[in-house]
Amino acid sequence: MTEATELFAARISVEQVEEGSELAPRFDENGLIPVVTTDWESGELLMHGYMNAEALRRTIESGEAHYFSRSRQAIWHKGATSGLVQTVREMRIDDDQDAVWLRVDVAGSGASCHVGYRSCFYRSLPVGAMPPAGPVALQFEETDKLFDPAEVYGDAPNPTKL
Repeated sequence: MTEATELFAARISVEQVEEGSELAPRFDENGLIPVVTTDWESGELLMHGYMNAEALRRTIESGEAHYFSRSRQAIWHKGATSGLVQTVREMRIDDDQDAVWLRVDVAGSGASCHVGYRSCFYRSLPVGAMPPAGPVALQFEETDKLFDPAEVYGDAPNPTKL
């Protein structure tokens, strides 16, 4: 098995990072890089997550999305439990190599959210006015869940940290 860091070039200069042809990702102070994941065909935003060097290596090597869970402090292979594996069709890195974009096909029902919706971005926020009192009200843009999380995950703890 190749060490993740051997796959990545050292960050030497702005020119090398922004115009070069070697992968030289910049991980944050926690060793993480943000990832946005979209549907290959529709372009719909499915989720936002993080990768550490090992998750990035596993994603490149396997062609299936691996993320790092900040709440569980562990790498997870997306779909290993649910069967909703994300097959990477294209993987990009931004100009200063501190964010990753995955374009994926999702197995099964096509859901990517552990809550059961297709996208983790299933609610919208109002724009242009603040509420007169109380918290901002969210509007559900997806109303039908594609799977029942209790059936898929059983009694597994909710991966979302409050």
